[in-house]
Amino acid sequence: MKSSPKQQSLTNFKKASSHIDKIITMVENGNYCIDIMQQNLAVIGLLKSAHQMLMEGHLRGCFTNAMETKNERRKQKMVEEILRVSKLLNK
Repeated sequence: MKSSPKQQSLTNFKKASSHIDKIITMVENGNYCIDIMQQNLAVIGLLKSAHQMLMEGHLRGCFTNAMETKNERRKQKMVEEILRVSKLLNK
């Protein structure tokens, strides 16, 4: 059985948290910069993946449900939310 996008993203957040703890230790221990940067890139990848999973789940669930209603205000609010989050991602 496939887990939900939120559950999948939670897994990524937990992995990222573990990586960040390791990165902090690496910095405190004076590890080689490239090694630290590689771990940092791994965290960035996990966070981007979690974001994508959450966005997909939102689009397939909440957003789709909102678009199926006759409530134009709700539809517009959903579109604005997606645009706002997309702009933040691309900063």
